[in-house]
Amino acid sequence: MTFTLTTDTMTVRGRRLAYADAGGPGTPVLALHGHFGRARAFAALAAALAPEFRVVALEQRGHGLSARDDDVSPDAYVADAAAFVRALELGPLPVLGHSMGGVVAFRLAAHHPELVRALIVEEGGALNRRPEVAHPVLDVRDWPRRAPTLGELRRQVEARGVPDAGYFLESAVERPDGWGFLFDHADMVRSQEALIGDWWPDWLATSCPALLLHGLDSFVLPTAMAREMAQRRPGTTLREFPGCGHWLHDDDPAGFAAAVREFLTAL
Repeated sequence: MTFTLTTDTMTVRGRRLAYADAGGPGTPVLALHGHFGRARAFAALAAALAPEFRVVALEQRGHGLSARDDDVSPDAYVADAAAFVRALELGPLPVLGHSMGGVVAFRLAAHHPELVRALIVEEGGALNRRPEVAHPVLDVRDWPRRAPTLGELRRQVEARGVPDAGYFLESAVERPDGWGFLFDHADMVRSQEALIGDWWPDWLATSCPALLLHGLDSFVLPTAMAREMAQRRPGTTLREFPGCGHWLHDDDPAGFAAAVREFLTAL
């Protein structure tokens, strides 16, 4: 299954947004990555779900090859996603989101219910603030802008306390003056700060079928919160993954894809 990143001019709300589309005749599923992420994070999932399902992954503003913007608020991400779905005439459809993308997904359902018929939320919490979440912001403002090699970029990031920089290096590119990230460091901090808050009203605003995926070793979504989210919202199924953390789609790609497929098939 080919999962291609489309970089031609998809103009959404006046700015260029890149996206990846698995193609094919399958039922479309919108996928939304988290902070620092890219659309191609869903390549393995797209291959695992084909041909019955067609993953369409939006590269959100300020991420990957999409245009930067001063407004990196949760409302802006939701509005972009809604306009994107309408532009491609995909809705209503299942929407999957990881981390920040998970919050955008359930807020999209709350504010544009006509576009969303089911939710798959991976590690996106209904409450994102201290003390419930110990570290809601990863401050990357002192991360390197350029490094002579990809390996050196990894070394410098991991020297700042990141155990494995692999997720972030998906957004690394080589330029004439060395290797650097596609995202702007200050933008990512502002975007994370804007996501701090109480999102319970949006999580509870809908009752469409929902699958909540949680890594029991996650440092972002507390297990008690994940269980409360499932208990309080009708139509929600919680799947917990032992030995997996916040990026459970990388920690257990086969289990993650199987859970998503099972949920989508039952809709």
